[in-house]
Amino acid sequence: MEKKKTSVYLPHHLIILILLRLPVKYLIRFKCVCKSWFSLISDPHFANSQFQFTTATHTRRIIGLSSLSHEIRSIDVDAWLNDDLPSPNLNFLLPKSYFPFEIIGSCGGFLFLYRFPDIYLWNPSTGFKKQIPVSSFDSNKPHDNLYGFGYDQSRDDYVLVVFSHVSSHLEVFSFPDNTWKEIDGTHIAYVVDPSHRKGFLFNGSIHWLAWRQDLELDVIIVFDLIKRKLIETPIQNDFGGLTLDADSGLWVFGETLSIWILTSDGERMEIWVFKDYKVHLSWNKTLVLSVDFIPDNLNVSPMYSTKNGEIIIVTTDGSILVKYNSKGQLLEHQSFCNSPSKVVMYTESLLSLPGDNE
Repeated sequence: MEKKKTSVYLPHHLIILILLRLPVKYLIRFKCVCKSWFSLISDPHFANSQFQFTTATHTRRIIGLSSLSHEIRSIDVDAWLNDDLPSPNLNFLLPKSYFPFEIIGSCGGFLFLYRFPDIYLWNPSTGFKKQIPVSSFDSNKPHDNLYGFGYDQSRDDYVLVVFSHVSSHLEVFSFPDNTWKEIDGTHIAYVVDPSHRKGFLFNGSIHWLAWRQDLELDVIIVFDLIKRKLIETPIQNDFGGLTLDADSGLWVFGETLSIWILTSDGERMEIWVFKDYKVHLSWNKTLVLSVDFIPDNLNVSPMYSTKNGEIIIVTTDGSILVKYNSKGQLLEHQSFCNSPSKVVMYTESLLSLPGDNE
């Protein structure tokens, strides 16, 4: 006798709880299952809940974008750290009109792309793209400006920042209002290496390395995204005689703000950890990485570190990825981009921008 087939019914709230736990790449595919799933996964509230719910299991990717060949390559960072190396993902679409550009930073799954005088935000996971109106201030002397990108949780607003280290003029872009707003700066002129113009997002603030010529002192300029205020932190450390020039930068080692510096011979990278914002002398040299196997014509910078201390660094042209363990011992390195590329790490998300949810 033929058995009757039984269908399994899952309450709607259980379906939501299951979907919230899934990675973005699967959710994008599951939009095709049925109209109700398409509507649910496309809902901005679901996207926000999923991003918050999966904080501990976010998929982090390194992406390389070539202005020369227009090639785009991406790789799952955690899969590589766990020795499960997927092939670089080429399934990204970006209009050729966006090239060439600089990648200023990433936040919430969005990349801040800058090609004077155009500004774009792009979510590689969803393909969402938005052009931002240019600040009249930025169009005057862009080479004098510092840039940053972050998220203000108190206002549910992503923040673009343009700051002149010469005139101290400061503007932020508000997405709900779709306008630039001027904010009081520091009224101090700084000297900033071109390699340090891209702000580093950490702990709800954007950070830039700079030089106070009047005090002959290295400082970190900090813009608090919630208070919308600039502050300055002196760096009272000689880093063993190494200088904070183009071969240095801000970074997060583990969960702590750090500075990386290449030695003058280019064979080692030192990681100095800032233990306490309030104690300006609390810089400790924590790790030294050997990079002497990197060709002399290529520079390197750190890209990512896990809570366990594993580290990924990348050549600045995106051609080589390198992995170290928590003790700074080289584990492996492999080729990544086939042509010179801009490289950044981002977190996969379904998020949209404020004002684009309607």
